Amino acid sequence: MLFDVQGTATDFFTTVTSDAVRIDLGRNPGLNWDDFVNRWRVAYFAAVAATPTPAGTWTSVHSIYRRTLDALLDEAGVEYPDTDREELTLAWQRLIPWPDTVQGLRRLGVRYTLATLSNADVSAVVNLSKRGGLQWDAIFTAEMVGAFKPDPATYSTAARYLGLPHSEIMMVASHKYDIRAAAALGFQTAFVARPLEFGPAAEADTEYDDAFDLNASDFLDLADQLDA
Repeated sequence: MLFDVQGTATDFFTTVTSDAVRIDLGRNPGLNWDDFVNRWRVAYFAAVAATPTPAGTWTSVHSIYRRTLDALLDEAGVEYPDTDREELTLAWQRLIPWPDTVQGLRRLGVRYTLATLSNADVSAVVNLSKRGGLQWDAIFTAEMVGAFKPDPATYSTAARYLGLPHSEIMMVASHKYDIRAAAALGFQTAFVARPLEFGPAAEADTEYDDAFDLNASDFLDLADQLDA
């Protein structure tokens, strides 16, 4: 089983918003941090989609988060020193797991091989997994391939490292573009709904789809469906 990490296994909104409030120390009382964090996430996705990944080069996700943060802070007229900007960027390496994640992975890991397949940097996945107690058998990220999801090479490379045909691997994600890309390559798929991914005031896509092999409300529900 391959798992997306940011949003699927971990709650980026709560973590990054809380860190932003902590780092800001009330210096910008008129700034809506909930909205800011979601706009930061959107800017990150847009930047990843626009980032070329030719063979032999790599643009770190950390640098993308930092670049998009700088642009948003400047747009909002927020003046932070580099130390605060860097500390806020590192929030993406401190993401807390969803309440069901640790127990769900523990149950699934008894029966299945569990690995990440994230667009985040390897160091970020290692750091947040260690911090959050996420137990993986292997860590795969786009950095190891030199291409971001949904590039087919990202999924196929993980399968090659696992030594398994695509049909024997399930891609698990709360983002439908991710599992649709995996399904197109013959992977099994599981959609996990995360209604609070973008916070309580925003709407996430949680609608189940029969095109996926499994639809689950969380990792515990997924474990139930897989008899784990």
